[in-house]
Amino acid sequence: MDKTAHIASQLYTNAQNVARPSKAESGGSDLFAQVATDFMATMRAGEETAQAGMVGTADAHSVVQALAASQLAIETAVTVRDKVVEAYQEILRMPV
Repeated sequence: MDKTAHIASQLYTNAQNVARPSKAESGGSDLFAQVATDFMATMRAGEETAQAGMVGTADAHSVVQALAASQLAIETAVTVRDKVVEAYQEILRMPV
C-alpha cells in the first residue's frame, strides 16, 4: 500500500470534515470528539510512517509528508488551545 496516497486521502478527508458546516441541532461534543479522533489518526499515521522510514520500508518523501501533516495537526491543536484559554480568560474578566 502506498503510504503517500493514504496520507493524502486522509488529509483530504480531514479537510472536508473541517470545511463542512455543522448542524445547529448537533451538540458540540460530537464535533469535538470527531476532531480529537482525526487528530489522533493523523498523529498515529505520522508515527507509523516515521517508523517505516527508519526501518527503510517507506521512502523519504512519504516520511516528510507524514511529518508535515503531524506538525500541522499539532500547530492547529495548539492554536485552538490558545484560543480556548484566551476566551476563558476573557470570560473571567467580565464583570458580574
